[in-house]
Amino acid sequence: MPLAAYADVEIIPVIDLRHGQAVRARAGDRDSYQPIVTPLSPTSDPVDVAQGLFSVVPARHLYVADLDAIEGRGADAGSVDRLARAFPETTLWVDAGIATLDEARAFLLRGRGSLVLGSESQADAALLEALADRAVLSLDFRGEAFVGPAAIRDNPSLWPATIIVMTLARVGTGHGPDLARLAWVRAKAPRSRIYAAGGLRGPEDIPPLADLGVSGILVASALHDGRLDGRHRGPAT
Repeated sequence: MPLAAYADVEIIPVIDLRHGQAVRARAGDRDSYQPIVTPLSPTSDPVDVAQGLFSVVPARHLYVADLDAIEGRGADAGSVDRLARAFPETTLWVDAGIATLDEARAFLLRGRGSLVLGSESQADAALLEALADRAVLSLDFRGEAFVGPAAIRDNPSLWPATIIVMTLARVGTGHGPDLARLAWVRAKAPRSRIYAAGGLRGPEDIPPLADLGVSGILVASALHDGRLDGRHRGPAT
């Protein structure tokens, strides 16, 4: 079936930041991440890499994982600021390991995009409950295990309107999206917008996502490797 029939599945390019550079993510093994080498960019500078990604998919959103912040080394606010200035028409979705209300308020006041709360960074469900729909929730899974407080996993009533289902073991592997887990989340949150993350092989994975009612998917490797291109442009703005 033509991709145009599934144009309601949004493709969201991904940049993983470490030490001011874009790195190549694979299977959630962050110790092995190296500065990215890609035909889409002459360097691993985040702005160059983002420009390359947008040359393939003219996206409305860009997901940014600040790995330094997530791993407790301090936020790379400079790179996020540069991306926001370089692409003012694009909304950044930023996971910066935020785990306190003060951190969340500071991020929101900076106006650098949408705040992503990763479940792996949370001590409990308090911040999620306080922010509600002012944040995007990333439900993080490593293998079969949920990474984060059970109070988040087990209380769909706390989940906001936009949810990422992050299957870390599939990131950068091309093993296909985790359809079973996406279906489970879809059933628990029928009114939320669900975004997949991890494993996209190419256009053949778009129809099953659409059939599940998934709103979009976060993609990096399939774009850098040429397995997905501008023939699938996501929903119209």
